[in-house]
Amino acid sequence: MHEVYAKGILSAKNGMNLYRGCSHGCIYCDSRSRCYGMTHEFEDIEVKINAPALLEQALRRKKNRCMIGTGAMCDPYLHIEDKLQLTRRCLEIIDRYGFGLSILTKSSRILRDLDLLKSINDKAKCVVQMTLTTFDDELCRIVEPNVSTTSERVEVLKIMRNCQIPTVVWLCPLLPFINDTEENLLGILNLCLDAGVKGILCFGMGMTLREGNREFFYEALDRHFPGLKEKYSSDYGNSYVLNSPNAPRLMHLFQSFCREHGIMFRQNEIFAYLNEFPEDGYEQTSLF
Repeated sequence: MHEVYAKGILSAKNGMNLYRGCSHGCIYCDSRSRCYGMTHEFEDIEVKINAPALLEQALRRKKNRCMIGTGAMCDPYLHIEDKLQLTRRCLEIIDRYGFGLSILTKSSRILRDLDLLKSINDKAKCVVQMTLTTFDDELCRIVEPNVSTTSERVEVLKIMRNCQIPTVVWLCPLLPFINDTEENLLGILNLCLDAGVKGILCFGMGMTLREGNREFFYEALDRHFPGLKEKYSSDYGNSYVLNSPNAPRLMHLFQSFCREHGIMFRQNEIFAYLNEFPEDGYEQTSLF
């Protein structure tokens, strides 16, 4: 871990990342890609120590309230958040100024801040997003070794549902020849249905690989799935997008399930919802 003083915290689209790097160890992580220009080891997490002050300055200057997003590139609930509480301090500021929150994580640590999530949702709007990749917890511990298991994340989704906080699941990635099965997909979809999620984001039935994360992923395949690296190399070469051989069937299953159960699944619709600030009031009961 090392600390830096950032020059700014909010992007043009009102997103923020309080940390850079990660301790979750997910074998497929795109944020490891060299194209992002990280100049330090991925596990040596960069801490934007002045993030709360920068956020307060930015929100104070805004003429109109909006949704503030976090978690797109770096999980806001890394292990060091237990001690540093940067995320909590930023949520306190968002709550104080009456802004909305769209937050993405893989960690049950988010429950620590349930009081703030409920307060933000009462005053404006809060959407909690969770990534789910595998139905089976044992496989989850292999592909996402240092983060909350699928069952723990689903429990978070249920708690949010009970608190009338809307949720969205990111269904990605589906790793070819590992978790790209109908059994896995239906398992996740039924968990989402049981948890009452509002939407499920899916960017295709497969994964992406590029320089930086490809090497890390292949090393993990050698450790946990001997021989599979050679199949990836043979079937995909150096392709960026690695679609599952089962992609058409899985996508049809996914879309049919969501239509049948009234779950939002179109990407543009979900992103519009995540970015929409309720200027005329926010009726929680209408979300379910």
